[in-house]
Amino acid sequence: MLKTVIVLLMIALVASLASGLVFLMSDQGNPEKKRLFTSLGARLGIGACLLLVILYGVMTGQLGHQNPWDPGPGASEAAQAE
Repeated sequence: MLKTVIVLLMIALVASLASGLVFLMSDQGNPEKKRLFTSLGARLGIGACLLLVILYGVMTGQLGHQNPWDPGPGASEAAQAE
């Protein structure tokens, strides 16, 4: 569930970035239009949410490293016992 939320937030970041590019090209520096800044604010908010979700996942133990070359915490305890 948590990984799905992270993927959705990343897709939302890319969509916000694309909309910011469209607004940048279409507005051409018109000072009356604030769509580019609104897109930037949305991107910052989504990025902050993504950071908080990742921190929550790491702190609760739902997200962690599962590298094939990492023996994990149990291997170091077994090596010390020998």
